[in-house]
Amino acid sequence: MRIEEVIRRPLITEKSTELRDERNIVAFEVDRRANKIQVKQAVESRFGVKVAEVRVANMHGKMRRQGRHFGHRPDWKKAYVRLAEGEKPIEFFEGV
Repeated sequence: MRIEEVIRRPLITEKSTELRDERNIVAFEVDRRANKIQVKQAVESRFGVKVAEVRVANMHGKMRRQGRHFGHRPDWKKAYVRLAEGEKPIEFFEGV
């Protein structure tokens, strides 16, 4: 797997915003096949920061229905990345 394919998108929620402000932790949706080492390398190369710790969680897709038809959203993986001390936080909306 190439490093460019590891990070899918940043997760911008109330919880992730609070973690970013208080503990210097950033959340991403990552490829389901990616491991902690690949996530660390991807974040360091893409954003130019040093990573102290990576935690990953497998998220199960929710059951959804439309009328009487049922469906299932796909499973996905979330990564919490703690930046090293003294690193500048990653800003996703720079220049907007």
